[in-house]
Amino acid sequence: MQVRAAVLDAFAQPLVVQSVDLAPPRAGEVLVRIRACGVCHTDMYTASGVDPSGYCDCVLGHEGAGVVEAIGEGVTSLKVGDHVVCLFSPECGQCVNCKSGKTNICTAIRAQQNLGFLPDGTTRFSRSGKPLKHFMGTSTFAEATVMPEIALAKVNPSAPMEAICMLACGATTGIAAALYKAEVEEGSTVAIFGAGLVGLGAVLGAKLRGAERILVLDPSAARREAALQFGATEVLSGGDDGAQQVLDQTDGLGADYTFEATGLVSVMGQAVEAARLGWGLCTILGVAGRGETLNIIPRFLITGRKVQGGSFGGAKGRTHVPQLVDLYMDGKLDLDGLISHRLSLDEVNRGFELMHEQDGIRSVITFS
Repeated sequence: MQVRAAVLDAFAQPLVVQSVDLAPPRAGEVLVRIRACGVCHTDMYTASGVDPSGYCDCVLGHEGAGVVEAIGEGVTSLKVGDHVVCLFSPECGQCVNCKSGKTNICTAIRAQQNLGFLPDGTTRFSRSGKPLKHFMGTSTFAEATVMPEIALAKVNPSAPMEAICMLACGATTGIAAALYKAEVEEGSTVAIFGAGLVGLGAVLGAKLRGAERILVLDPSAARREAALQFGATEVLSGGDDGAQQVLDQTDGLGADYTFEATGLVSVMGQAVEAARLGWGLCTILGVAGRGETLNIIPRFLITGRKVQGGSFGGAKGRTHVPQLVDLYMDGKLDLDGLISHRLSLDEVNRGFELMHEQDGIRSVITFS
């Protein structure tokens, strides 16, 4: 079949929206008709050519939601007509990591996924007879895509796709980090560095966990205002003295939980320093460039602070994403307010421009 898709032909060049060929799903795979897709910083980062692990030619996009249109041999957990959220972080339930119960990082298809292939080492996208690589195992900047069964979360069919597509990456990363990874305690003080989609997700998660104080640091006045609307109790301008700003608001002790949501190693260092003396937990959510290093003063650790990472916020996609969709449907998660722009697939490059300009929180591509 032919579908329209946004293709990365060359780094640091606009994506090209064109018709490409999509082959049917093979064993263990599912064809998903995409209904909505968020434009994420990771897509822009790869398209820019800065990411040394990036590749082209490929179909970009990884924050999607849609409807199952066809299933391959052996698929048992999904059927045609099911509504799904696409997952760059799969959950097979069978690999050593999944069985350990200690991590959300599934290793079942990781090697091929990182190379731009489906688990069998091939692609389903092609153009003029030549293969087009998949992006993060998803490739959701397309009218339809083929994905592994284990990388799809079946969700409530009543949930609007334009809202829940953000749970495929950015929103879940922040929300889950507070709910499942850091397990913020009721009555605690939380400091969140960065008020983009991930940071605001952490605000929502901390609020759900019953945090008493939620401090958000961001140099953008508009984003600080958005943080207050989503549940922050205090906002700070951040900057070079961000850690000191948190210390000044916490009697010099720091916050019980800190979350970094910028990808800047300088801010990561601030989030460590701003964690509470004695037991503060810092969770790093931003993705720094390859080769960048985080320098931590050992005294911060010796005096009780802990530091952890949180890919996808620690969420196990097929388990936790449906739960987050249900929280949204119950009115406990304001996902609708996170959508700042609605675009067509032809406007995908405008989505990158808006992100570069820090205009809004999340642009969402909708498909008819």
